Amino acid sequence: MELWYTEKQTENHGITTKISKTLHSEQTDYQKLDIIETEQFGTMLVLDGMVMTTDIDEFVYHEMITHVALNTHPNPQRVLVVGGGDGGAIREIVKHSSVQEAILAEIDQRVIDTSIEYLPEIASALTGNPRVKLMVGDGIKFIRDHQNRFDVIIVDSTEPIGPAEGLFAKSFYEELYGALKEDGIMVAQTESPWFNQDLIKRVFRDIKSLFAITRLYTVSIPTYPSGLWSFTIGSKKYDPLNVSEAEIAELSTKYYTKELHKAAFVLPKFVEELLKD
Repeated sequence: MELWYTEKQTENHGITTKISKTLHSEQTDYQKLDIIETEQFGTMLVLDGMVMTTDIDEFVYHEMITHVALNTHPNPQRVLVVGGGDGGAIREIVKHSSVQEAILAEIDQRVIDTSIEYLPEIASALTGNPRVKLMVGDGIKFIRDHQNRFDVIIVDSTEPIGPAEGLFAKSFYEELYGALKEDGIMVAQTESPWFNQDLIKRVFRDIKSLFAITRLYTVSIPTYPSGLWSFTIGSKKYDPLNVSEAEIAELSTKYYTKELHKAAFVLPKFVEELLKD
């Protein structure tokens, strides 16, 4: 008998993939957590029925949510990831030699534990790296308690429902602004331009009201809704489009390149239209 996993991404659309077995399933204190083995994308982490990451395409998301901001800031030393319990963003952050401290603020300990067990390549930096610190708890409260501390903050959240709903609110971006140093940069995943247009417009407007420079860029991630995904970057001082290729660190990556750093900001016209106020 064939087994298939289907994610209902909207009321009218979903994706389905063939699976060989379920590796782990539990109800944590915060969400339903499943680890499944798929035929097309390898091991897959699913939270509340939504695909979070997979062995095969995870590098796209994790490289692009981190390296754009980290290569825009001239000297990122202290970096915070809110969410991102699978550890992929942390793994990319510590590739930068300037980073002295990389803090992961994840609300669900079980996401961290199961990622270390079942997704070891993604979670490789969560154990044994002296620059990495794990903080299990409310990321919003953590930011509120650590003002004017970070050079870069990465908001690696799930969809804007359940535990992550507050990470898409303007009040959170205000707290985040305060937690950044005077030349700090933030970046957040901001969903699909096909399915989440109202959210993208609202988040871009809210971040733009706080930061001197606000830009949106897109990437291709096959297991995420529609395959086209967006990130929004807010910077107090540095513009990602003013970074020269010579300033971009040489890193071991699979998706992100020096050329792609700026190219990702070239938007399809319908996405550009979303950002016009």
